[in-house]
Amino acid sequence: MTDTPKFTGAKPPGAGKSSFDLIEPEKLLGALQLPQDITFLDLGCGAGNYTLAVAEVLGKHGVVVALDLWQPGLETLAERAAAAGRHNIRARLADISKIVPLGDESVNVCLMATVLHDLVEFAMADGALKEARRVLKPGGTLAVVEFDKVAGPPGPPLKIRLTPEEVENLVTPYGFQKTRTARVGPYNYLILFTKEL
Repeated sequence: MTDTPKFTGAKPPGAGKSSFDLIEPEKLLGALQLPQDITFLDLGCGAGNYTLAVAEVLGKHGVVVALDLWQPGLETLAERAAAAGRHNIRARLADISKIVPLGDESVNVCLMATVLHDLVEFAMADGALKEARRVLKPGGTLAVVEFDKVAGPPGPPLKIRLTPEEVENLVTPYGFQKTRTARVGPYNYLILFTKEL
């Protein structure tokens, strides 16, 4: 399967930035309640801060697929994963707004950590949400982390931030049902959605 990155030669939106250092990882991981024998998908993984944290929780019993358009970030992730002995990470270059290089209904949990606002800004959210639905198993979880819609820093400009209601209105038309909202840090919230059967 051939990926055709949209931003060849340039950084994709949000590349090099991560909200991981702003959140409380134990709150995120606690809310996700990850069973061990699963396939976890990190869409827009960047340098892999979220990927590495999830891979540690899953251990050898689960797989984390990490996708991004930012090749330097993926290379950094590969180096960090090797140094940490995380052999359950599969990092790949992909334009998540066009095609996620995974089979239908092959993923248990899909994470979009402070990625959705960039996808919306660049009119890429439709493709990414369709692909997330395609690859998630029935009853699977879509987890969306976003910044509160207040002026920063930290975080993106206020004009592109999304309220929880805006996230819900964006996601539910793709066959998802909101199941829970949680605080995961002073600046960020998490919304969990279930793929409808």
